[in-house]
Amino acid sequence: MTIDRAQITGLILASGRSSRMGVDEGLQNYRGMPLALHALLRLAPHVGQVMINANHNLAAYESMGVPVWPDVVPDYAGSLAGWLTGLEHCATPYMMTVPCDTPSFPIDLVERLAGGLADAAAEIAMVATRENDAIQLQPEFCIVKSTLLESLAEFLHAGHREIAHWTGEHRWVKVVFDDASAFQPV
Repeated sequence: MTIDRAQITGLILASGRSSRMGVDEGLQNYRGMPLALHALLRLAPHVGQVMINANHNLAAYESMGVPVWPDVVPDYAGSLAGWLTGLEHCATPYMMTVPCDTPSFPIDLVERLAGGLADAAAEIAMVATRENDAIQLQPEFCIVKSTLLESLAEFLHAGHREIAHWTGEHRWVKVVFDDASAFQPV
């Protein structure tokens, strides 16, 4: 079974505090363009539409030509707050998330995650990578059924923030990628 790309909304996660780089990570210049724009250009051909989750410099993100939504949960509640924001604005059955600071994710990312989700009849499919003979989850790279909106809202409003805790409450599958470096932030 395959999921048509028109049924998937892409979400670029750029809403963090940007503490790693000291500046807004998504707007950090990388090879002549902002990191978030790299992610947008890489993701867009594989999904029906794209949006960005950002909390700062909204006009700069809006200049990239896609909708931009700040977190609906206050106080930088982490990646799940971005997922919730995306799901609240997602008009398709599926949402694909990628972080803004990892512009070299595999071209077949969406196809493989969507296939893994459909094949396993799961609600969430996330990337896992092989590193030193171990499997490491990369949960910010995932595809989620939009029907999980209410579950995620309840989880976050109860004060929880752990991705593994929330995903563990649902049918999820990991899709293993051999090139771990493709998922490393720049």
